[in-house]
Amino acid sequence: MDIKLGGIRALVCGASQGIGRAAARTLAEQGASVTLTARNEQALAEVCGDLAGGEGQQHDWFAADFDQPEALECLIRERVADQGPFQILVNNSGGPPGGPAHTAERDAYTTAFQRHLICNQILLQALLPGMRESGYGRIINIISTSVKEPIPGLGVSNTVRGAVASWAKTIAHELAPDGITVNNVLPGFTRTDRLKKLFEGKAEKTGKDFAQVEAEALTQVPMGRFGEAEEVAAAIGFLASPAAAYITGHSIPVDGGRTRSI
Repeated sequence: MDIKLGGIRALVCGASQGIGRAAARTLAEQGASVTLTARNEQALAEVCGDLAGGEGQQHDWFAADFDQPEALECLIRERVADQGPFQILVNNSGGPPGGPAHTAERDAYTTAFQRHLICNQILLQALLPGMRESGYGRIINIISTSVKEPIPGLGVSNTVRGAVASWAKTIAHELAPDGITVNNVLPGFTRTDRLKKLFEGKAEKTGKDFAQVEAEALTQVPMGRFGEAEEVAAAIGFLASPAAAYITGHSIPVDGGRTRSI
C-alpha cells in the first residue's frame, strides 16, 4: 500500500496543538514537506522543529488568525507565489464555544461560519490551481461526528460543522474529474485541550466533578476509552496518500464506535 508522500507539500491548519499537530507529524513521517499554521507563533516553531525530516523535506510555518479571513487570504496567496503549490490541505480549526443553538448570539454564528466555512473556501481557492497543475490533490476537513448525529449542548458547532460537510460533499463532486479528493474526518471524544474544556464547562454548569463528567462520556463509547490525536491523524495520513485516490466525498468517524448511525 502506497502511503508515501515524498515530493508532496501539505498545509496543516490548527497545527500548534491537538489533532492538527498530530496530523503534521504523521504527514511529515510519510515524507511530505509540511507547512504549519495557527495563531501561536511559539507553539508553531516548536512543532515545526520536532517534525521528522528526510531528503528533500522542508518544513515551515506561518501564523494566521482565522478570525481575519482577508489577512489569511493575503498570507496564503503570498506563500503560494513565493514557494509554489501545495498538494494537501488539512482544514482544521478550533470549534465554537458550547451552548444551546436557540440561545446563541447571532455573532456566534457569523464568527463560526467565517472561521470554518469561509476560511476553508479561501484556502481551497488559493491552493486549487496548484493541485490541478501538480496532478495531485487531497482536501481533508477535520470536523465532528455531529454531522451524523448532533451533539447536545454544541448548537453553533453542530450547525457550522454540518455546513462544512455539505460544502465538502459538493466540491468532492466538482473536483473528482481532476482526480482531487475531498473527505471529512470526524473525531469522536479525543484527548485534546478542547475536550478537556468542554468537560470542564459541563462540570461547572451541572455541579458535577470533572471525573464524573468524564466517566459519563465514556459510557457512550463502545471501546470504553477516549481516542488519541495520533489515531485521528492516522486516518488523515491515509486519506492524504496515493492509496486513498478512489475515496472521495465521505465523512469518516474516528470515534471508537460512538456514532450509532451508518
